[in-house]
Amino acid sequence: MTRPRHDEVCGALEAEPRRWLVTGAAGFIGSALVEKLLALGQHVVGLDSFVTGHRHNLDDVRGVVGDQAMRRFQLVEGDIRDLETCRRAMAEIDVVLHQAALGSVPRSIQDPIASHQCNVDGTVNVLRAAHGAGVARLVYASSSSVYGDHPGLPKVEEAIGRPLSPYAATKRIDEVYADVWQRSFGLEVIGLRYFNVYGRRQDPDGPYAAVIPRWIAALAAGAPCVIFGDGSQSRDFCYVDNAVQANLLAALGPAAATGEVYNVGLEARTDLVQLFRMLRDRVAAFRPHAAAAEPELAAPRAGDVQHSQASIAKIRQRLGYEPTHGIEQGLTETVEWFLRRLPHA
Repeated sequence: MTRPRHDEVCGALEAEPRRWLVTGAAGFIGSALVEKLLALGQHVVGLDSFVTGHRHNLDDVRGVVGDQAMRRFQLVEGDIRDLETCRRAMAEIDVVLHQAALGSVPRSIQDPIASHQCNVDGTVNVLRAAHGAGVARLVYASSSSVYGDHPGLPKVEEAIGRPLSPYAATKRIDEVYADVWQRSFGLEVIGLRYFNVYGRRQDPDGPYAAVIPRWIAALAAGAPCVIFGDGSQSRDFCYVDNAVQANLLAALGPAAATGEVYNVGLEARTDLVQLFRMLRDRVAAFRPHAAAAEPELAAPRAGDVQHSQASIAKIRQRLGYEPTHGIEQGLTETVEWFLRRLPHA
């Protein structure tokens, strides 16, 4: 049997450690990347402003990898909107995994200037600092939101529509800038269009919390779960370990694969009513009262797309990506992780 490409990459990293910068290191995906890299014996610098990231995420990483591994981790507290901070964090870095962003479509509609400043101005600063420091490769987080109003399913990288929100526009602009940086300055870049990534450490609190952690917390507490729309809208929900795999593959993939963007998902769709029922059943195994819960319907939100599903043919062929977690396993692990940490677990 052929060894999976992901296993080959992990073996190569263990044999030859590198020095990595993870922006947004205290965030949901960023902390998962820090955890994986430290577990593979890498040296990691984390950059975070703690605007949306949390120190307890890094504390949780320490609990997973141990104090000895955390000695290979250095935290730079600062904002990617400050170029000098980016330059300071970039010293002697081999690979950058750029995850820092101000997420959420509703947040971007509420405050488009903040989204632009963080997601566009900040990304340009990261690109400038990486090139100036002689970084070998930069992998950055894009988003499925760039497909906008294009009706095709599954979403293919070469066919995008008009952005439906300021957040989507910022991510599309990031892709343009990254492409320019490779062609103009020679910095190897790869963009990853995430499709509704979820999993451990995703923030369940606040007005812009993602649906899966928000619903887990609500079901556990006996609070209402709100669906904006009729529940028929569907998403390609992708467990965080699949996104981590994609980042490592992109970081060590062939030079011929750079200067491109790749979808990161399952190539599957789950509608919101299905998602609610799957979460309800899993939470009810720990909190029996959740078995009787039903969702509440509310008006659709501006900027939300109706359906989203990734084609992963390109990332499979070019980088060797193969999801390790489908929706069933991913939700099971996520619910169990959260319920161990919520009050009265």
